[in-house]
Order: sequence, then C-alpha cells, then structure tokens
Amino acid sequence: MRLSDTAHGPGPWPLTAERDDAGVLHVGGVALTDLARRHGTPLWVVDEDDLRERCRRYRAGFPGVEVAYASKAWCTTGILQIVEEEGLLVDVVSGGELHTALVAGVDPARIVLHGNNKSLAELDRALERGVGRIVVDSFEELDRLEKLAAERDTVATVWLRITPGIDAHTHEYVRTGHDDSKFGFTLSLGLADRAITIARDLVHVDVVGIHAHIGSQIFGTDPFVANAEVALDLLARWRDQHGVTLSELNLGGGMGIRYTHEDHPVEVARYGEAVLRAVDERCARHGLERPRLVVEPGRAIVGPSTLTLYEIGTIKTLPGLRTYVSVDGGMSDNIRPALYDAEHEVALANRTGAEEPMSTTVVGKHCESGDLVREHAALPSDVAVGDLLAVAATGAYTESMASNYNRLPRPAAVLVRDGQVRTLIRRETLDDLVARDVDLR
Repeated sequence: MRLSDTAHGPGPWPLTAERDDAGVLHVGGVALTDLARRHGTPLWVVDEDDLRERCRRYRAGFPGVEVAYASKAWCTTGILQIVEEEGLLVDVVSGGELHTALVAGVDPARIVLHGNNKSLAELDRALERGVGRIVVDSFEELDRLEKLAAERDTVATVWLRITPGIDAHTHEYVRTGHDDSKFGFTLSLGLADRAITIARDLVHVDVVGIHAHIGSQIFGTDPFVANAEVALDLLARWRDQHGVTLSELNLGGGMGIRYTHEDHPVEVARYGEAVLRAVDERCARHGLERPRLVVEPGRAIVGPSTLTLYEIGTIKTLPGLRTYVSVDGGMSDNIRPALYDAEHEVALANRTGAEEPMSTTVVGKHCESGDLVREHAALPSDVAVGDLLAVAATGAYTESMASNYNRLPRPAAVLVRDGQVRTLIRRETLDDLVARDVDLR
C-alpha cells in the first residue's frame, strides 16, 4: 500500500513510501527496518525519486522561469548536487552555505547570495568566485559592495530586496514580507526608492532587478499574486520616475507543504499558473516586457522527500492523562515542533499494529518538557519499546537546524532509490562531539 496516496489525497509521505504485506514501511524500495539495522537511528531517509520529481514539477509549473533551490532548507553536498543536476539554481545565505555549494561543484554563476547582514568576507568571496547574483539587503551593504568591487576592479551584479508590505498570514517567525521585518528595503517607508536612487549612481554595483519574498509555509495563491503585482507596480514606477528599467524579478518562495493530512497545499502547477497570469496581466497594464523571473522553493523541494526514523525506547502511561512515547532523538534533530509549534505525521515503520489506535504524545530524549515530536499522535494501542517510528516530511529545516543539545551526536542521512542506498551524511561520533574542545589540563 502506497502511503503517498490516501482517501484524503496525496499524503505527507515520500512518493515511493509503501508498506509490504507484513506491514513494514519501505522507501525507495528499501525496508526501513533494514536501514535501521545497517545505519542506526535516528536516521534521515531521503527518497531520491521524490526529490527529483519535485524539482521537475517546479520547472514544469513555471515554464520559462528560473527555479532556484533555497538551500537553507537543507544545505549539504549531495542535496545540492542533485538539485543542480535537475537544472535548478542554488541560493545561499551565508559563507558556509556558499562554501558548501562550491564544494558540491555548483557553477558560481548559478548561485544567488542572500543575507540581511553579510560580512565583508562573505561579500568578498562572492565577488572573488563570480557569484551570479547578490541580493542587497541594506544601505550599508550597497556601500560595502561598492568598495569591495572597486578594490577588485569588477562590478557586482545585484538585486535589491524589497519588503512589499504583504502579510502572508503564516507563523510570525517565518513572515518576511510585512513592513516590520529585518529583511530588505521597506517599500511603504520609502526605503526602496532611496536605495534605487543611491544604487543608480554607483560605479561598481549594477542593479539588474529586485527580490520580493513574503514568508514560508503559505497555503493559497493570493499572497503570491499580490506580491507579483506589488513588485511589477514598483518596476513600472521606477521606470517612469527614475528612468531605471530593471529586467529581472525574483518572487521568492514559501509555498507550503503537507506535514499532516490536515494540511492542504496548492499544487505547483496551479501556483505557477496563478502567478504567471498575474505577471503577464500586470506587465500588459504597465507596458512592461516580462522580466526574467526567478522563484525560490526550498521546503517545497526537499521537505516532503524525507522522513526521520527513530526507535521507541520508553513508554509512560499516566492513567486519565496521557501516554508518553519517547524516541531516541527529538529537538536536536528536529527543532520545528518546539520552535514553531509544528506538527508532523507519524507512523510505526516496522509494522502496522494489531490494535485500535490511541492518542499519544511522542517526545524526544532531551531534558526539556518542550521536546515534542508530535502531540495527539495516533499510534496503535499495542505500541511497544523497540518499535520503529517514522516521522513524515522532515527534509526541510531539520538537518539544517540540528544541534548537539545534551551532547547528542547528529544523525546520519541516506539517499534511497530503486533498492539502492547511498550515504549523504555520516553519523557523528562521540569523538566528533569533543573534537573542538580544548583540554585545559
């Protein structure tokens, strides 16, 4: 039985997830019980077919548009190599992510550098390596780039990041398009106009477009349509008032994914159709040529491709209250439930369970009461110590925000396809945990 197809529509599990006749969950043709035995738990399991298919859906859903993978969702060498093979640009937000992309062999001209507080070293390396676009986020950065590019006798090709004043109605920690944001030049306060006025007089900075991103985990197309309209209105006004014609427009990303069956994200094709229709209508209204368009999915590419595999170690029943089911990981490998009140679908991986489901609270092993994996998780009433638990849609912002809290080594990650297993990230060892410590004796 394929877990990705349910009576409620596509589920939150990877595309190839299915159970065999014994109830064992398989991904990419590999039994999760075998993966746990060979690679241990916790373990991130990436469905390569799923990952590649989502790259292709974005390219098909946005014909004629450049698709850039927002690598902050999961920035590791193998993931970046796959998305580049599928024809995506790669955007990075730090020197570390830039270094990872370069190590992965990504063409620097196909890298976009973001960040609200880029260091001189980060900007200088971007210029040195010929990064394709730098997204300028502040007046200070315009000044830094002008000086650095002058020293290198080169020109920095940039987009100005604008804050369009659109509330995407998502969690406050992942909103970026409303006026009160640390990101970009706020349009309503006149900061964007001031930025283009300054930038057009610079010798070593060439502004070729704008970037407008409104947030993450957004359901529905209306906020994205509004973002496109605001951005194109701005391009038309700058053409008319400042005599500046910009030919590129990055509309960001942020389309939500299904973490549980209660989530109802929009299909990529519908998202692309709505945005491109709005772009063409606005361009016609203003007499603009359609700019070179870029969109930046991250979570929507890698999030659904991955599940996390845990082993259940302790079960505590409090009569009349709840049953706690503890796994051998938690907030160190998935901080999202504690940080965003996020929910993930969970299921036993080694069997289906012989009993009716009961409501449980799945928790991690860290010394925090907020170390939750999933509240109100429906698990079989015969759930037992030693069972394997799979958590859906954990490809985005899990490995990238993982920590060594309580000195837990970070998990391994494997890539599965057609019965084959490749290691993406080796498991950390106890020696890794102390490798940077300095012995004072």
